[in-house]
Amino acid sequence: MHAVVGGAVSVPNRAARPPFNNQANSQMGNFPSFRSWAGAGYAGSGGLQADGSPMKEANVKPSKPGAQDPKVLGVMPRPRMHSDKAVVPPLLSHEKDARNVIGPPVEVEGGRSTKKTGRDLHASAESISGLDLRPSPSTRPVMDTNATTAFTSPPLASVKYAAVTVPPQLEQVVGNLSRTSGWTVFFTVLAALVAYDQFSYIWKKGSIVGPTWKMPFMGPFLQSVNPKFEEYYAKWVSGPLSCVSVFHKFVVIASTRDMARKVFNSPGFVKPCVVDVAHKLLGADNWVFLDGQAHVEFRKGLNHLFTKKALDTYLPGQEDVYRNYFRHFLQVTKDAGGKPVPFMSEFRELMCAVSLRTFVGHYISDAAVKKIADEYYLITAALELVNFPIIVPYTRTWYGKKAADMVLAEFSRCAAKSKARMAADGEITCIMDAWILQMVQSKRLRDANAAGLSTEGLVRPQPLLRDFTDREIAQTIFTFLFASQDATSSAATWLFQIMAQRPDILDRVREENLKVRNGDVNAAVNMDQLESMTYTRAVVRELLRYRPPVIMTPYEAKKDFPITDSYTVPKGAMVVATTYMALRDPEVYEKPDEFDPERYYSGDAEKKGRKNFLVFGTGAHYCLGQHYAQLNLVLFVGKASLLMDWKHHPTPLSEEIKVFATIFPMDDCPLTFTERK
Repeated sequence: MHAVVGGAVSVPNRAARPPFNNQANSQMGNFPSFRSWAGAGYAGSGGLQADGSPMKEANVKPSKPGAQDPKVLGVMPRPRMHSDKAVVPPLLSHEKDARNVIGPPVEVEGGRSTKKTGRDLHASAESISGLDLRPSPSTRPVMDTNATTAFTSPPLASVKYAAVTVPPQLEQVVGNLSRTSGWTVFFTVLAALVAYDQFSYIWKKGSIVGPTWKMPFMGPFLQSVNPKFEEYYAKWVSGPLSCVSVFHKFVVIASTRDMARKVFNSPGFVKPCVVDVAHKLLGADNWVFLDGQAHVEFRKGLNHLFTKKALDTYLPGQEDVYRNYFRHFLQVTKDAGGKPVPFMSEFRELMCAVSLRTFVGHYISDAAVKKIADEYYLITAALELVNFPIIVPYTRTWYGKKAADMVLAEFSRCAAKSKARMAADGEITCIMDAWILQMVQSKRLRDANAAGLSTEGLVRPQPLLRDFTDREIAQTIFTFLFASQDATSSAATWLFQIMAQRPDILDRVREENLKVRNGDVNAAVNMDQLESMTYTRAVVRELLRYRPPVIMTPYEAKKDFPITDSYTVPKGAMVVATTYMALRDPEVYEKPDEFDPERYYSGDAEKKGRKNFLVFGTGAHYCLGQHYAQLNLVLFVGKASLLMDWKHHPTPLSEEIKVFATIFPMDDCPLTFTERK
């Protein structure tokens, strides 16, 4: 038995309570008013005390009318239990006589209430809240002396939380939290995240130019998916430094020549990141992402691959590719009935083919060349400046990753073939051969030294190279393709459009190339002859200034980067060096918006623009193949001028710029070709 004592109730421990039907008991335990009723006490025939003896009825009489009924304190009949239902005893009002019950009994079948009683029971608890239920002084409390467990009924007046005094403010907070819905929590957390995102952006932005507010979380992601040249240009002219934030990536744009050079020449603060997704496409362990001394040492082993002597070795294969594709261009026009066809995609395939023959020679089949040329478009499509943070199936980055894996697998097979051929002292036909031969020669020298043998007659390559795995070789060759494919495709497209628009310039190119070949249009040329074509080289140089293929070069801040006295690029931010504005500087280039090869042929643009010509970057990460790229374009346009005539069919979009990793004419350059007799 138990009784109300000083506002608290002492009850038998749980093991001594009457054995209610489990389902019915659990149902009743869900309601606060059931706990109120239990707090008043119950007992009856067949009940047990804590020591296991039968519970007796307390003989307590109220001291005066209105006092608690003895049955409340110890003689409440326990509910009758049946196999399929139980009757829950009624709740009692503490304001009036204990025999005045609140509501009828509630029948519970199979552990479930047959009536919706939760609201009524809760109301019962509310109705007695705040009453002083302490027993009259004349009332003798009745309790089980063996009871060891005490609990407090929630609706007990001023002591809702037993004997603990709870501040009303805390009680209000607890009540508010208990009434808080899941949606309220969700929107509260969402609001906090939005506020943090805005605060983080504003703090990183500091004093530089940029939007006042950021679109929550994603920023201008939709614009980055379909970038517009005009939007980039607006950023460049807005100030030396500007910013944007897309998803998790904060981007600082360095627009002027001096700001761009500061980025290029600060390897202690920044490292190349190409674009955000490049690590996933090229492999995070690719050499292009090496930094510091590791990058310097790796690069030393590649320098000899782009010397004048090495480039001379690659020329025959390049001329063969150009000759074959020029026949293809003529056939495309013939198949179209002489109507103009957009040739941007044809130039992309051509430049991919000539790069593959230069890099891996004939270790790769014509079918594989065609497949890579087609699939590489997917890699380019994935190279958005800022992309979705993860690779999601069936997105651009997902297709780009699949294409990149295919290219790496093909290059790995080429590496294995080249290793076998170079070990047998085969002739060098491509860049892969030249690099692997240096590895073979380094190994022979090391093995001789290790065995104590004479090294006389052995080639001593500088530097000595370790043996690279097939995959490492494939990754490195892939970076050459990655660096050249889009840039040369862009340059080739603009070059053919501009030459067709300016036939006088094309005639001078043709004249110079015919002279170097002694009047034989089919004659091959060597590196000395290519370098002697000063006007054609001036045309290529001006093309790269006028329509620079690479307009931005992304880096990542390794640590806080004080790019100016008043602004520090935060660690982890992307900082983008822009080349376009330096190449259009009116203080260096007279009439910078005009295409004029004379500025390089007879003018002083080379000298005056030495610091402005950032097409190939500068500093520790300048383009390794810049000499190769320019002479390749000289060979390309020179040979085309001798074998073909072509006409550009302008549209209103011909001079509009499309950004697709690099830049292209918006109409994809519609051309027609005819054979030159």
